[in-house]
Amino acid sequence: MSFSSNVKQELSLRFGNARHCYIAELAAIINMCGDITIFHHKICIKIQTENAFIARKYFTLLQKTFNIRSEVSIRTGFQQKKNATYTVMLRDTSDNEKVLMATGILLHYDGRSVMDNKIYPVTVNSICCRRAYIRGAFLAAGSISDPEKNYHLEFVHSSLEYCNQLKEIINSFGLDAKIVERKEHFVIYIKEGEQIADLLNIMEAHVALLQFENVRVLKDMRNNVNRKVNCETANLNKTVNASVKQLEDIMYIQKKVGLHQLSPPLEEMARIRLQYPEASLKELGTLIVPNVGKSGVNHRLRKISSIAETIREGKGDCDD
Repeated sequence: MSFSSNVKQELSLRFGNARHCYIAELAAIINMCGDITIFHHKICIKIQTENAFIARKYFTLLQKTFNIRSEVSIRTGFQQKKNATYTVMLRDTSDNEKVLMATGILLHYDGRSVMDNKIYPVTVNSICCRRAYIRGAFLAAGSISDPEKNYHLEFVHSSLEYCNQLKEIINSFGLDAKIVERKEHFVIYIKEGEQIADLLNIMEAHVALLQFENVRVLKDMRNNVNRKVNCETANLNKTVNASVKQLEDIMYIQKKVGLHQLSPPLEEMARIRLQYPEASLKELGTLIVPNVGKSGVNHRLRKISSIAETIREGKGDCDD
C-alpha cells in the first residue's frame, strides 16, 4: 500500500472520545464525498468510494452515533483493472434526516427545510471536533505523498467556499494551508514537512507521524552530509587549484631567473612549497623558521605569484 493508504487505514480505526466528535467526522465525510438526493420528499444519503477504509469508517460512525444499520453494496468495475466500488446508503428518510440535521447539513428555517453543504459552525465548535472533522475530510478526499519523494498533503473539493472554510479550520491549529484551483476543483494543500507532521498529529495518525518523522530525519541527515561533503569538496578543490597555481608560478620563476633572485623570505617560502606541494598554509607556516601564521604564508605566496606575473609580462622584477 501507498503511504497515503496507510494513513487512511490508521485513521479509519481512530475514533473521537465523544458523540459530538463522531458527528463532526460524519459531517466531513458527507460534505466531502456524499451524494444527497431528494425524490418525492424522500431524502437519501449515498457515500460511494473505491476506498474500503472510508466505507468502513462511515458505516461504523453511523452505528456508533445513531445506531443505524446502513445498507452496504459492493460493485466491481466493468474492467478488471478497476478497483471495487463501495457504496454505503441510507434508505430510510427518517434516518437520513436525523443524520443531516445532526451534522448541520439540513437546517430548518421558518418552517421550511434548507440543505446546506457548508460547514456548520456548531459542528466544529470544540478543538476535538475540529480534529475529527479534519480527519474525516482527509479520509474522504485527502491524500499525502510518499515522504521519501516529496512533502505534499492535500484535500480536494469542488466548492471554493467550502475549501475556504476547511482551510480556516486547518489553519486554526497554527498551520499555513493554501488553496489552488486545479481543473474544475479546488485543492487545499500543505507542502512544508513540519506542518504536514503537525497535521498528522492533529488527525491523530500517530503511527504514520512516527514513520513520516523517521523519513524526515533520515532525509535531513543525508542532506546535511551531502552539503558538508560538497562544501569540503569545494574547499579541497579550491585549495588544490591554489596549490597547483603556486607551484606553476614558483617553477616558472625558477626556470626563467632562478629562485635565488627572490628575497630570502620569498626564496625560503618557494623552496618549502616545492618540497611540500600538498601541505596546507598552516603546515607550511610551521616549516618556516621562525614560524609564520597562515596569513603570513598566504601573503608570501601571493607575492611570489605577483612576481611570476611580472616576469611573464617581461618586466623582470624579483624584489620583495
